[in-house]
Amino acid sequence: MTLPPLSLYIHIPWCEQKCPYCDFNSHARKGVIPEAQYIDALLADLDRDCHWAQGRPLTSLFIGGGTPSLISPAEIARLLDGVAKRLPLVADCEITMEANPGTLEADRFRPYRDAGVNRLSVGVQSFQQDKLRILGRIHGAEEARRAAKEACKAGFERFNLDLMHTLPGQSVSDALYDLEQAIELAPPHLSWYQLTIEPNTQFASQPPTLPDDDIQWAIFEQGKARLEAAGYRQYEISAWAKPGYQCQHNLNYWRFGDYLGIGCGAHGKITLADGQLLRTTKVKHPRGYLEAGRDPMATQLPVALEDQALEYYMNRLRLMEPMPLAELAERTQLSHAQVAKPLAWAEQRKLIRRDDQQMQLTEQGHRYLNELLAQFLPD
Repeated sequence: MTLPPLSLYIHIPWCEQKCPYCDFNSHARKGVIPEAQYIDALLADLDRDCHWAQGRPLTSLFIGGGTPSLISPAEIARLLDGVAKRLPLVADCEITMEANPGTLEADRFRPYRDAGVNRLSVGVQSFQQDKLRILGRIHGAEEARRAAKEACKAGFERFNLDLMHTLPGQSVSDALYDLEQAIELAPPHLSWYQLTIEPNTQFASQPPTLPDDDIQWAIFEQGKARLEAAGYRQYEISAWAKPGYQCQHNLNYWRFGDYLGIGCGAHGKITLADGQLLRTTKVKHPRGYLEAGRDPMATQLPVALEDQALEYYMNRLRLMEPMPLAELAERTQLSHAQVAKPLAWAEQRKLIRRDDQQMQLTEQGHRYLNELLAQFLPD
């Protein structure tokens, strides 16, 4: 079989402080970050996983967290040099790093560009001080604006702003104000997503009051119209981009491509030569990860055949683009005939439209996506 494209995810676990909504594997730093030791551990981790590349080059690389911009540009350069010595990169490989808008991080944007990062993702979340305070963010609105401008000055043609909506106490006008502020900064890519209360977070134990369903719908509908008027196109549930600026790394996720995951708590998905799918995770806590040396694997599990359809469609149906019918067999061990029943169910209810070559969610399908995905649950 033809193996899917391969990406690399690198996890940096430290933050200045833990945000109350965050369910990612992040840890408030205490004292000096052992960055040189951690970069050594990441490269040792990659050494162990390189065989899963199976001759494929990396089409994208994403450094996420946590707050990767707490790591010095010199160590980021050493990390990227180490990756390039171990695995080939395609000529136009997208190399993204997440960053916070704080003054220290923004001053490092040009050195990060020099280190090899060619795309930034800046976690703004809001331009209103009261909302930033509720979200536990330590930057201010002016720092957010400055960060976007510094990204441009540093030579980042490709950069993203992360923006949240449906925040505690947020009105429609509040949400649209934030969106207008972001659009004014002209990022080529916007991640505009709804705050959800995730388990094992501070917000889960002390839930804030979120806007009701009518306000949520008005925010989305009016925000969508404003983004489209500004030249952005929605290509994924929460991602908007100017033409040609979609995030290639995330597209590989949603198209059910493969990715290596290195760093504490990092996840990976690998397709083997016989078609078997593997899910991998690494040791979650930074101390345990550093102590694990060259073997930080926490789990390595095959994806059961009966779970592959749900996993594929949970990812693929996030995208607005049509889905080639042949892709299911290319990315899983399933044939189109094996999912004919749930697709017929969806077509009858006008949740999808399809022909001999491709299928696509309808507008109603996006609204009732959870009900559609439930049809792919194993019996």
